Amino acid sequence: MDRTEKREFVAVLASVFAETSFVLVTRNAGMTVAEVTKLRRQMRDAGATFKVAKNRLTALALDGTRFEGIKPLLKGPTALAWSRDPVAVAKTAVEFARTNEKFVVLGGSIGNQTLDAAGVKALSELPSLETLRAKLLGMIQTPGTRIAGILQAPGGQLARVLAAYAKKDDAPEGESSEAA
Repeated sequence: MDRTEKREFVAVLASVFAETSFVLVTRNAGMTVAEVTKLRRQMRDAGATFKVAKNRLTALALDGTRFEGIKPLLKGPTALAWSRDPVAVAKTAVEFARTNEKFVVLGGSIGNQTLDAAGVKALSELPSLETLRAKLLGMIQTPGTRIAGILQAPGGQLARVLAAYAKKDDAPEGESSEAA
């Protein structure tokens, strides 16, 4: 990489850090191309980006961002993953680390909050953003359907009472006295 490519890379990475909500730092020493490709595909499917980056350039891109707390993790062969959905990145990375001993989760950062490997693992155990949205939508809709049911109930009861009186009035004299 020449100087202009390095400057462009730092600028692109800085813009990524400005837009994302979560950055994950991993160690990927000794991984094969096939393993890295598989991990990238899994990250992409989860809505995340996985990129191997030079530590010095990454540290330059981190300057002045809310993710500066992850600088100490940038030692040795590291790679970054980021996404707007922190849980999706953490889940994908932790699952991949379980099946591949060469891939190690070092930590990450959600905004100004720096997480260690245990914090990322705890984050991975949370429900995903889509699951939380579905639950929230269900919670919002449930009271509405209950209110609609409650509001309809008195009208339905009134209609049944009126229908019973109408049947009673329409019935011949003999039938109504037997029912009473």
